Amino acid sequence: MIVGDRFIPAEFYVDALVEACGSKFGPVHGVEWPGTKAEQHAEQQTMEWHGPEAVPVPDEMLEAVGEAEVLAVHFAPVPRTVLRAAPSLRAVCVARTGLENIDVAAATALGVAVVPVFGRNATAVAELAAGLMLTEARDIARTDASVKAGGWRKTLSRPGREIGDSTVGMVGFGHVGRAFATVLRGFGARLTAYDPYVSADVMAEHSVVRADSLDTVFQESDFVQVFARLTAETERFVRAPHLALMKPTAYFVNTARSRLVDTAALYDALAAHRIAGAALDVHDQEPLPAGSPWRRLDNVTITTHFAGDTTTTSVRSARLVAEAIAELSATGRCARAVNARELGWV
Repeated sequence: MIVGDRFIPAEFYVDALVEACGSKFGPVHGVEWPGTKAEQHAEQQTMEWHGPEAVPVPDEMLEAVGEAEVLAVHFAPVPRTVLRAAPSLRAVCVARTGLENIDVAAATALGVAVVPVFGRNATAVAELAAGLMLTEARDIARTDASVKAGGWRKTLSRPGREIGDSTVGMVGFGHVGRAFATVLRGFGARLTAYDPYVSADVMAEHSVVRADSLDTVFQESDFVQVFARLTAETERFVRAPHLALMKPTAYFVNTARSRLVDTAALYDALAAHRIAGAALDVHDQEPLPAGSPWRRLDNVTITTHFAGDTTTTSVRSARLVAEAIAELSATGRCARAVNARELGWV
């Protein structure tokens, strides 16, 4: 069973399944998660904070899941009620890395595999991260806004900064960090990264110097890019002392998760102009309230959490889900399941 949404429609999965498993694979039943794109994104944000029980399950999804052996979703909620309504279910394949919309513990207790996909939007996020960095370094968004408001702004807070004359530091060096290093290589910047789970040799393959600590990244970098995954270990792990280490001419860019950062400390650093600026695609409240003080800052570029939202990402996500289902069909297991060990698959 496939639950499509406004980001990845059900037909994307169907097309990918035909390619990965053949036209006779199935039967495949598809439903669409109701709501607008903005409403679905808002519900996904609710689940990020409060889990899959926090949003209602569409009736059509509950009615259709009963005979499913595999459930493919993107943002749709899969709480305990959905899992219990599907006695034949073997796996939930999720077209993203984050699993906030899945009750993984309940799935594991019921012997159901939970299979995310990795790297699906790495290039898209890396490209936006580079774009946001350029936007801040050259005041692109601010001058554009000035012209459209009837002005012609030439007086800026500081002269533009060239990327090639900079050190760009990454917090986290997974799929997105590696794609970003590829994008940035042509600029000639010095690249460094902190990730305790990635070796210096792997970083060197991408022309990146391994930083010995998180402090080093913040202290040395002219641009700090956040690419870490949100875990219990990393929640709010970028704090005021790290921001205090940044140069007054440095910029902070976050296209990962807002909860990686002490956002109050970041706001204070920007409001006091202790750092040059920031660019943020992720926020604690989405959309930002009309009266949010973030809207009044003149040294931050704000986008609407769309870093990974491209057609290429949607098609690739569906293909990766289809490949996981093909593996499950052929072997009876899937190595990428987050609960593979608990299921006795490894």
